[in-house]
Amino acid sequence: MWTPTDTEGRLLTSALEANLKFLKQGGVHGFMSLGSTGEFPLLEVKTRQQVLETTLACADGLPVVANISDVRPKVVQELGRFARQAGARAVAVLPPGFYKVAQSDLVEFLVRAAEAAELPIVLYNFPERVGMRIELETVEAVADRVPVAGFKQSGDEFSYHEPVVRLGRERDFVVFTGADTRLAEALGIGARGAITGMANAVPELMVEIFSACSAGTPEKADLATERMKSLGPIIDSLWFPLNISALMKARGLEVGVPKEVVSSESMARHDELVNRFAAVFREWRLI
Repeated sequence: MWTPTDTEGRLLTSALEANLKFLKQGGVHGFMSLGSTGEFPLLEVKTRQQVLETTLACADGLPVVANISDVRPKVVQELGRFARQAGARAVAVLPPGFYKVAQSDLVEFLVRAAEAAELPIVLYNFPERVGMRIELETVEAVADRVPVAGFKQSGDEFSYHEPVVRLGRERDFVVFTGADTRLAEALGIGARGAITGMANAVPELMVEIFSACSAGTPEKADLATERMKSLGPIIDSLWFPLNISALMKARGLEVGVPKEVVSSESMARHDELVNRFAAVFREWRLI
């Protein structure tokens, strides 16, 4: 989920509600609140709680996974307890980042997060963001001590899906891919779903691919798959998550204002990308 905020970093509640409605109409099966696309490191803890409450209130019974990641263990645990009380189905946790930690330290960090939340945990692997990978032995060690519901595989190492999927089958957890434009491939390897930024703007394409692959007829979503692949080079022309903002804005969704300091040059590139995506969406009759 994208988090729309104003110039002061305050949640634009009506915009979030409208975006949630759009996604439900697009057929999504659930939500991850406050993930990397949601720019959680740039939000105050109270704002994160407000985002989660709003998402749960609008979910209409669809499952919500709350990303409670933070470099501060106490904040992770506080958010985990809040997520449980608010009604989240599970919590997702990234490695803490910035300071180097051993894999054994990471095990303790993840276990304590799950214990505080008293919810199943989704291990969130995104090495490009936090500087380390969640290794397979770490996954096993965590699963020995707390319920692991899933593993979210994001980043450039697409091949890591395979060993994690094998381990998931052994330890009874599912793998979600973060590879927006390679969803069909990931499902073919054994991933069970996707948690991705691009789904904020083109949920119907990703749901179509998921449904076809789940039914054993991936060829029925060939057009949707090709369309997602064609978006890849365009979205890669601008950095994340500003590129997701452009994709959503082109679809007519409210994104608010950037939470980071963005130069006029970067905003010009963003606006150019909005126009490029809008031209594609008009061609596809999505707008």
